[in-house]
Parts: sequence; structure tokens; C-alpha cells
Amino acid sequence: MSSISTILDIAKREQKRLLARPVYIFSMVIAPVIAFIFFTTLMRDGLPCELPAGIVDDDNTSVTREVIRNLDAMQQTHVVAHYGSVAEARKAMQEGRIYAFYYIPKGTTQLALSSKQPTVSFYTAPSYIVPASLEYRDMKMMSEYASGAITRATLYAKGYTDAQAMAVLQPIRCEMHAVNNPRLNYSVYLSNTILPGIIMLLIMQVTIYAIYVEIKEETSKEWMSMAGNDVVKALTGKLLPHLAIWLLMGALCLVWLYGLWHFPLNSGIWPMVLNMFLLIIASFAFAVFFCGCVPSLRWALSLATLWGVLSFPISGFSFPQMAFPDPLRALSYFFPLRHYFLIYVDQALNGLPLIYSWQDIAIQTAFLILPLFVLGRLRKFLMEYHYTH
Repeated sequence: MSSISTILDIAKREQKRLLARPVYIFSMVIAPVIAFIFFTTLMRDGLPCELPAGIVDDDNTSVTREVIRNLDAMQQTHVVAHYGSVAEARKAMQEGRIYAFYYIPKGTTQLALSSKQPTVSFYTAPSYIVPASLEYRDMKMMSEYASGAITRATLYAKGYTDAQAMAVLQPIRCEMHAVNNPRLNYSVYLSNTILPGIIMLLIMQVTIYAIYVEIKEETSKEWMSMAGNDVVKALTGKLLPHLAIWLLMGALCLVWLYGLWHFPLNSGIWPMVLNMFLLIIASFAFAVFFCGCVPSLRWALSLATLWGVLSFPISGFSFPQMAFPDPLRALSYFFPLRHYFLIYVDQALNGLPLIYSWQDIAIQTAFLILPLFVLGRLRKFLMEYHYTH
């Protein structure tokens, strides 16, 4: 009972410290809520829509004007300006007023109607990866549609029936169905990984700050004295209030994603509750590990920030892990966010039984071993280290 009372006394002390410093309130409550609102509303339509594009139409016929109207009607592309030359359109793209422009040279319609092969061009700004790629897709699709429409009109003029013309244009009809994401909503993958990743990053930063601020303010010996110089009791008591707050923020994140935004949740909420809990405790484990690795608040925060930021690309939600070089593929297993993403895909998207995620659950749990390697060093830092910078 004495150990439990000691831990509770330290937890009460930490609770007072949390309430006395606005930085904790902002980092643990306000910042996550802002992130929840910002990222989900940013991608509320699933994909960026009405992206500005330009047109250079040197042909200016009824056919090319129809092509332009159809391009403007597409979801991702909005034609905002017509330019008199390629040079003007390129300047507008360099200035960031448009992300792409569509060029129709003079004589395009005449060549198409005479069964020759006209050439149209579309230019995109590769520095804007997402909008440029989306507009490139729309422009390429519209070029194929326009070619098909002209060919169909030619076939009709030769006496082909509608069925015969479609057999020539599309001899094999393909249907594409996106598994578990039929709306092709990018936010299904991005928001469900970015928001937990932000929680993970904030946990590591706040935990490291909470531990090393004791050294900076020369209260670490008082803290350790309350725990009988037992670093395990000291850390347990200190992190209990943090754990309670982050569990509430994790629950809010899940309610926000699956209750309010209704993202796919094919295995129910409880596997994702477990997934969030494992991510939170793994983040605590990494934070304590980083504290024990370097006796400096600045370096520990830098190390945690680097590890947290690298978690986003290496988790595999934006670029497939199988395409990584072998060293990076092996390194990815040491990032908690990677395993959170895999569990999310198995449970929320694919609706698999929980047993299929046992490896990732085991690895997330195994991260709790990390602090054991540095407890001795951390105790020495807390008892003997003097903050100098």
C-alpha cells in the first residue's frame, strides 16, 4: 500500500504542475483539438476540388470549346483563365495562379475530323505534387474522352449503329471498384494516420519536457525523494496524470473520426480503442527512452521530434513500405505509427479478426521494454545532473 500511496502522492504533485503551466494545457488539449479540426475539414471532400487551371486554345472551334467546358465540369479542375500563348500560361503557372494548363494547337479539330492524329498538350507544375497530379489525370482523361467522341461521330457518319460504334471504341469494358474505400476518399487514409501521429509526437515532446523541466527547475531531487529514489515509482506517479489526459484525447480522436466523420470501421470501435491505447503507451516508452539516452532537454526533444516526424513517411500510408529500400523497410518496424497504421488497415478498413493483427500488437507492447535499458542512466541524470543551458 505504501508504494501505491507514494505513486498517488507524486501523481497529485504532477497534477498541480500540469494545471499551473499553460504550456501543458495548450500542448495536451488545445493543439490536438486544433489538429483534429484542421486536417479533417481540410480534406472534407475527400480530394482537393476546383483546382485552378488555364487554357490555351489556338484552334477555338465548337469542338475544342466543348472539350474545355467538359474539362471545367470535372470535379478536381476549374478553368479560371484563357491565355493567348503558352508563354503567358507558363508565367501564370510559375507565379502560382494556376497548377496546370491545357494547350490545344491550331488545326486540332480539322485533323481529328479527317481521321488524322492531332496532338494536344497539358503542362503541370511538379512542385505542387497533389494538385498537379490530379489535374494531370483530369486533362488526360478529357483528351481520351474527346478522342473517343470524335471517333464515335466519324463512325456514326459512316453508318455504324450505337452498339457497333461502342464495340469499336471499347471492345472490353472495364469496371473498377475500390475495396473498402468506394468514394476514393484520401482522408480515409490520411486523417486516420496523421491525427494519431500528431498525438504520438505531442506525447513524446510533452513527456520529455515534463521530466527534464524537473532538472531545469532543480526540483528533480525533491521528486525522486518522494519516490524513495526509486525511478520506476517516480516515473509511474508522474506519468499517471499524463496518461489519463492522453487517453481522453485519444478517445476524442476516435469519436471525432468514426462518430462524427463516419470513416470506415468494419471491426467495431474496440480494436481501434486498443490500437490507440497501444500507441499512447508506446509513445510514453519512447519518450522515457530518449530521456535516458541524452542528458539534455534540447537534444531529447530534437531526437523525439526527428523520430516522430520520420514516422509519417515511414509508416507506409502515403508510400508503400514494400517499395522502400531494404534498410528503411527494416527500420520501419521500430516506429509505433507504422504498427498503428497496419492495425488500422486490418481492423477498421478490412474488418479482419483481431488475431490477424497479433504481430503488430505484440511489437507495440514490446516497446514498453525500451525504458528498462535506460532507467539507471535516467536516475543518475535526475539525481546528479545540473541544468546549464
